[in-house]
Amino acid sequence: MFVCLCHGITDKQIKEAVQQGCENLADVRKKNGVASECGKCARMAKTIIDKELSITPKYYEVA
Repeated sequence: MFVCLCHGITDKQIKEAVQQGCENLADVRKKNGVASECGKCARMAKTIIDKELSITPKYYEVA
């Protein structure tokens, strides 16, 4: 599903960014450009980020 129409960013790309170490909207914005144009996608992107963070184990939880 497309989340950011301005940059063509999907929910999958946001989830992958979180899995690669992004921990908040600012990090994902730097990596993918999400919510950097009109900003209408910011709320949905933050929801996806928060959900992915809740299910993605931290490196220190696994070790």
